[in-house]
Amino acid sequence: MTLSKTEAKQLLERLIFEETHPQDWVQDIWGLSPFLGDSAAKLLDAFEALIECCPEAQLDNLLQSLYKDRF
Repeated sequence: MTLSKTEAKQLLERLIFEETHPQDWVQDIWGLSPFLGDSAAKLLDAFEALIECCPEAQLDNLLQSLYKDRF
């Protein structure tokens, strides 16, 4: 069974940002360095765009691969 985009996004966010909300992560980075904060904001925008345009089956395969390699 393939995960929905919402489920895949939640799992990827947990994997990448752990317990931090993605927007909070960007703000934390911004607080350390405005230059890096701008890059973090662009990275988050790209992450969200990729989630939207990527088919659910590919997101599912990506998550399976990432979790397999992690554990």
